[in-house]
Amino acid sequence: MAVAVGEVTDATFEEEVLKSDKPVIVDFWAPWCQPCKRIAPILEQIAGERDDVRVVKLNVDDNPNTAMTYSITSIPTVVRFEGGEITRRVVGALPKGQLISELGL
Repeated sequence: MAVAVGEVTDATFEEEVLKSDKPVIVDFWAPWCQPCKRIAPILEQIAGERDDVRVVKLNVDDNPNTAMTYSITSIPTVVRFEGGEITRRVVGALPKGQLISELGL
């Protein structure tokens, strides 16, 4: 099974997310964002339960280039990447079941 939620940066995004051989769920977040804090444990659960996807997070304050590249204007935004392309995008803090459904998991 997958382990903890990883962290990516502007510098590692291409290698860790876009070139990944399996789907990657990216949580675009910031430390001051209360809804981000609410979904963090849900994403940790998903990471621990699934080995067919990788779950990572990107701090938008520390990594503005990637956030700007993907037009992240609200957080939390959770994006599913497959083969280097966005396949799903969820904005806002959703309950676990709805988040799983919206991400196609």
